[in-house]
Amino acid sequence: MTSPRAVLFGAGEPAAGLPVCDHYAGVEPRMTKSLELQAELGPVFDVTLDNEDGAPAGGELEQAQLIAELLAGPKNRFGRVGVRLQPVSHPRFAEVAAVVLGAARRPAYLMLPKPQGLADVQQAAEVIAALGGADVPLHALVETHGALHDVYAIAAHPRIESLSFGLMDFVSAHRGAIPHSAMGAAGQFEHPLVRRAKLEIAAACHAQGKTPSHCVVTEFKDTQALKAAARKACQELGYTRMWSIHPSQIRPIVEAFSPSVDELALALEIITAAQAAQWAPISHKLGHTLGHRDTLHDRASYRYFWQVIERAQRTALAGGPQLPAELQQAWFG
Repeated sequence: MTSPRAVLFGAGEPAAGLPVCDHYAGVEPRMTKSLELQAELGPVFDVTLDNEDGAPAGGELEQAQLIAELLAGPKNRFGRVGVRLQPVSHPRFAEVAAVVLGAARRPAYLMLPKPQGLADVQQAAEVIAALGGADVPLHALVETHGALHDVYAIAAHPRIESLSFGLMDFVSAHRGAIPHSAMGAAGQFEHPLVRRAKLEIAAACHAQGKTPSHCVVTEFKDTQALKAAARKACQELGYTRMWSIHPSQIRPIVEAFSPSVDELALALEIITAAQAAQWAPISHKLGHTLGHRDTLHDRASYRYFWQVIERAQRTALAGGPQLPAELQQAWFG
C-alpha cells in the first residue's frame, strides 16, 4: 500500500518531524539517567548531551570524551542522541567537535549555540564538514540579535534541521530593557519582544520545512505552568518541539504536543475516507460535538490531517492516543 505521505506530499517534501521533546543534560549522572529513561520510553524524545553549559570551564575536552563514550555505549539504543557544542568562536570548538564526531556512533545532530548570525552558522558547518561531519544535521539556537535578524537565512541553510529559541540569553541581550518576568513560564508569552522573536523563529522554520523548537520552562517543579506553556507553544505559536531541562518535564511536554483523542479520531476518519476515494475530494459529516455539519475536504486538508496522524504516531509510546493496530501496520509498518 502506498503511504499517504508519499501521495500527499511527494518526494520533495521534508520527512515527518523530529520527536516533540528535546531533553538536555550536562552532568554525568543526569546524562546517564536521561539515556536510561529514553531506553525505557522509546525514541519519543531526543536527548541532547551538553558540552556548552554542562562542561566545566577548561574541561571541555574531558566532557567531550565522556559524551563520545555515552554516544557509543549501550544506553544509546535508538541513535536519537545529539550534542550541544561550544559557540563557534570558542577556541576549542574544532577540538571538541572532532572528539564528538570521532565517537564510535555519530550524534543524531549537533546543536550550535549563540551564533551571532548566518556567518557563524556557515563557519561552524564548514568546520564540522572538514572534520568529516558533513552528514550530521545541525540545530542552532537563536538567542542573539544577529541570529534573529538572519533567522530566515539560517533556517534556509541546507544543513539546518531545527532552530531553537534561547530565552534566557535573548532576554539578557536586551541589557535590562526586558524585565526578568519575561523569563518565566507565563511572562515569556506576554512580553511583545519575546513573543515576536518566537513567532519569527516558528515562521522561518515552517517556511523552510525545518522544526521550530520552543525554549525552556525553568520552574521545573510547577507541572501546571509547564503544561500551559507547552500548550501555548504548540497551539498558538506553531512550535512542534520543546526543550526539557528536567526528567519530570518530558511526559508533560509529550502530552501537550500530542493530538487529543478527538483530533486523532477525526483525522483517521478523514484520511481513511480519502484513501478509499483514491484521494479525490470527499464530503464528511462532523460529529455531534461539532454540530453535525457537512464539510468538504480535498488534498489541502488531507495534508493537515495526515500530519495529525504522524504526530500521534510519534507520541503514542509516551501516553499519547494510539492508532488502531491495523492502520499503524498499514501506514507505518
